Amino acid sequence: MAGCVSRVELSVSCRSLLDRDLGSRSDPLCVLLQDVGGGQWAELDRTERIKNCQNPEFCKKLIVDYYFEKVQKLKFGVYDIDNKSFDLNDDDYLGGIECTLGQVVSSSVFTRPLELKQGKPAGKGTITISAEEIKDTRVVYLEIEARNLDKKDFLGKSDPFLEFYKQSDAGTWQLVYRSEVIKNNLNPCWRKFSVPLQTFCGGDFNKPIKVEFECIHPEKKKKKTSYKNSGIIRIKSCKIERDYSFLDYVMGGCQINFTVGVDFTGSNGDPRSPDSLHYISPDGINEYLIAIWSVGSVVQDYDTDKLFPAFGFGAQVPPSWQVSHEFALNFNPSNPYCQACLPCVTGIQGIVDAYCQILPHIRLYGPTNFSPIINHVARFAAHSAQQGTASQYFILLIITDGEITDLDQTRQAIVNASKLPMSIIIVGVGEADFRAMEFLDGDNGVLKSPTGEPAARDIVQFVPFRQFKNAPREALSQMVLAEVPKQLVAYYKWQGWPPVKPPEINKM
Repeated sequence: MAGCVSRVELSVSCRSLLDRDLGSRSDPLCVLLQDVGGGQWAELDRTERIKNCQNPEFCKKLIVDYYFEKVQKLKFGVYDIDNKSFDLNDDDYLGGIECTLGQVVSSSVFTRPLELKQGKPAGKGTITISAEEIKDTRVVYLEIEARNLDKKDFLGKSDPFLEFYKQSDAGTWQLVYRSEVIKNNLNPCWRKFSVPLQTFCGGDFNKPIKVEFECIHPEKKKKKTSYKNSGIIRIKSCKIERDYSFLDYVMGGCQINFTVGVDFTGSNGDPRSPDSLHYISPDGINEYLIAIWSVGSVVQDYDTDKLFPAFGFGAQVPPSWQVSHEFALNFNPSNPYCQACLPCVTGIQGIVDAYCQILPHIRLYGPTNFSPIINHVARFAAHSAQQGTASQYFILLIITDGEITDLDQTRQAIVNASKLPMSIIIVGVGEADFRAMEFLDGDNGVLKSPTGEPAARDIVQFVPFRQFKNAPREALSQMVLAEVPKQLVAYYKWQGWPPVKPPEINKM
């Protein structure tokens, strides 16, 4: 499980606050709370109080840890502070909002009307929030070689590697980088490497770094008066550059496009039978729906229009009743973006409604082919890549109950997709043998196509649902989405693409 992606600071301002003081204006303060489960909220931070102001722009930033793979529910409350007590129960409530941190960081400027309670506006009051990542984005790039090193092996030359240490505030030396070993070479040139400046020297250019440029062997120096050195280390190049983060891209306007592929092969069982994986229980759920909700509820915050395409595979579909491995869940191939049944509802609910509606109208069949849907999303990712900007990234969620029938074609499709702005999440439902899925996950080694072409990068994450049956629902999304931020950054870094617009544009 990944740790927090980053820390962010939130800038807050309000307009047209209610006036609760007699003879003067309100003295507002904003408090930030986070949902901790069970209907409980915990305070994370609060701004300063500003006297006599209905349009405050708070100076103090609100700090929060950011996790991409979680839905982090936040509540902002604005109060009129008329005493020195830390307790807010004695102060007038001027309004508040509830939102997610994902909504805030994916918006250039996040503005909402304040409410005294749900559905009751706080006059004309509004709150505006913007996010900025707390980090040192600089990275040290180094290329180092050595010449005329001592021969240490009896039957061959030395196998040299290089280490860098930084001196801590306590005076001890801490390892910050170790190079690869170059076998049987007295004149090695190590691979170019990068280390975050914060890791390398804590951002302090005066901090001592330990690396010997002239290698001295103390015992040899004592014994031989003619001894000069045991080799020389030379830094071929050293650059300090900015390294963009996941939030740089998201705050810079990168949209994350979410697509779902659902397995409707016969091995799932008749959806009308309680034994079927597609059977919807009286409380309205099954493993497919839980997976859609878990992943989609996180990703939907990063897509502006909140409309998502969804496809099925492995079923016979009307009117011809031919087997299809790429049919739109809403039966509209020209517009597979799923609308919710209620016009006022957007987001992942559209996929849920389309899934529930299609079950009585198809015949589960087979085989289990993944490559058509992967290639479908890859075509859109390829079109986006041709624009030459970091504007769109694609996540494909495939939910399946069994082994892949077109494994070779799927391997080729994934290798092709690894060159595109795209990640693939596979959730295995039921109790089938999922070794083929695990083989596709890059954690088990570099995936290769049938012709031996290696994937350009790891883009597949596979998780069996059975590991999360007794866990909180958010545990599944945290596991399958934990790798997405680094996959997105790795792709754009590989392409050399900065964010669409500088992050500074999001400052208030």
